Amino acid sequence: MEHTESLRALGLFDARVPRYTSYPTAAAFTPDTGASFQSRMLEALDPKEPVSVYIHIPFCERLCWFCACHTQGTKTLGPVESYIETLEAELEMVRATLPDGLKIGRLHWGGGTPTILSPEMIHRLAEAVRRVFPPAEGYEFSVEIDPTMVDRAKIDALAAEGMSRASIGIQDFDPAVQKAIGRQQPFEITRACVEDLRAAGITSLNTDLVYGLPHQSLACIEDTIDKVLTFAPDRVALFGYAHVPWVSKRQKLIDEDALPGDVARYNLATRAGERFVEAGLTAIGIDHFARPGDKLTTALEAGRLRRNFQGYTTDTCRTLIGLGASSISRFSGGYVQNAPSTAAYKQRIAKGVFPGARGYQLSAEDQLRARAIEHLMCAFALDLDDLSQEFGPHAQELLSCLREVATRFAPFAKLTGKRIEIAPEGRSLTRMIASAFDQHVPEGVRYSRAS
Repeated sequence: MEHTESLRALGLFDARVPRYTSYPTAAAFTPDTGASFQSRMLEALDPKEPVSVYIHIPFCERLCWFCACHTQGTKTLGPVESYIETLEAELEMVRATLPDGLKIGRLHWGGGTPTILSPEMIHRLAEAVRRVFPPAEGYEFSVEIDPTMVDRAKIDALAAEGMSRASIGIQDFDPAVQKAIGRQQPFEITRACVEDLRAAGITSLNTDLVYGLPHQSLACIEDTIDKVLTFAPDRVALFGYAHVPWVSKRQKLIDEDALPGDVARYNLATRAGERFVEAGLTAIGIDHFARPGDKLTTALEAGRLRRNFQGYTTDTCRTLIGLGASSISRFSGGYVQNAPSTAAYKQRIAKGVFPGARGYQLSAEDQLRARAIEHLMCAFALDLDDLSQEFGPHAQELLSCLREVATRFAPFAKLTGKRIEIAPEGRSLTRMIASAFDQHVPEGVRYSRAS
């Protein structure tokens, strides 16, 4: 916290930059790249290389005010069941296009609230996925869990279908904070969920926390961390609240005057990070923590840590196939996002048309810069000689960017030869530093705060 004024002078508290879970970001996507590109990329996949699959379940019984995801509320399972039918149809379209023999390395169900599905729906969707994607060796299956929308029957169904990691949304346990974000979730309910997961044999537990929420103080985030540590999580994600009411209208329900100020927000993140490290977890990138021996920690130590739409990951699959409304697929040639609204997505599938509505085709320059940004986000360093082994002499052309960063962000970024490294006390600047390599910042786009 002693570097606050230096970080302020460098613009940390004023900057709004991407989170860089992809490059270019979705703001650069256009309708020029859509369904036909999606079909071509699926058809051209190498069956010897396993793929990752992400399935988006957009439904929630309650719409939390802080959330900016593509979601919609429902009080009955009728719309959910209809959506599962559409997912099955999309999976069949994908199956008819994929080369024979393709396998799945990773599967993730996100939302929304995947645990809104009944046990019967869980089995039905998992079976539909297996019909298209037989599991590869080392296959992993993770699911986002809402403790208020899950019971032992659902957990048993997920475990029976091979779920190996559960990701529990918590945000903050303080009642005043929960009331201010429209998400009541008592500690006792969350603890019962964790106990059920462990009893069902789930060996990896991730917890999601958020700093920068209304009425959040150091005392209440410390209390939340004390409670979270009793769960002995294998991984923790500590995200900064992105207040973007121009994107997510429900965030207008949040009292902006109750949000922590710049320095208070920075102190929340810093202290929370310190607490997790003191508890024996390893800091992973800018906002994750993991137990020693966890695959995420091992990947960091071996230089194999990656970053995708879910954040930091050990997933090395080059292809990510997104299924469901608003899902984004990543191919070697670029990105494509399915129609964001559930209605538009269902209409496309009903017509037998791939649901890709917008995307971006990567150039060689884009691929180089994407990898450079990933190096910075994962390792807080970038070595052009290492990058040249993957991209050839063209990587050396980024030297001017390295010099610019070293000058602009001194003393927190140090250039030695052709290698730049971000000092530990300057790692809150990482997204800003990564943005120096970004050639795709569309006019008028407003991102979340860098701090």
